[in-house]
Amino acid sequence: MNIELTDGIILLRPWREEDIDALYEAASESIKEISTWMPWCHPNYKREESAAYIMSRDEAWKNDTEYGFAIFDVETKTFLGSLGLNHIRREWQMANLGYWIRTGWTGRGIASRATRLGARFAIEQLGLQRIEIVASVGNLPSQRVAEKAGALREAVLRKRLLVNGQPHDAVMFSLVAEDLEQADR
Repeated sequence: MNIELTDGIILLRPWREEDIDALYEAASESIKEISTWMPWCHPNYKREESAAYIMSRDEAWKNDTEYGFAIFDVETKTFLGSLGLNHIRREWQMANLGYWIRTGWTGRGIASRATRLGARFAIEQLGLQRIEIVASVGNLPSQRVAEKAGALREAVLRKRLLVNGQPHDAVMFSLVAEDLEQADR
């Protein structure tokens, strides 16, 4: 797939086999910070897990089940993190959007930029009307990203997420086309 989304600062593109080592390195760097919220990034994380994930992405795109993007710095070409659209519900024209940024690059607005690009792709290219971001009530950095991206905080959903097998209340955010237009102003 030759899709590239950019705002001139970051670039999102579908995963490629050549990204395996970059994903493994970034995930390994970020275990302490993201493993609480993303159990796939655990202390014993292996390169083989990066390979298995990346090699499954083409099929997910073809099946319209998930759209995963690697995030890069436009200038340096450094791998920065990941953004994904999943839980796609065509009958309701909606999807879930998730993100993570490697530890050494957090706090620079990358995730909110990526969120806007990913939401715009979902609305304009996939024909969806609503993008949801669900963050644990304890995951304040993820909530800040959603707010900076222009998402509307809608509700706290009780026991909405399971994280490491434990139920967590979650904050529901949404992005629709009008929110993106407002964020562009």
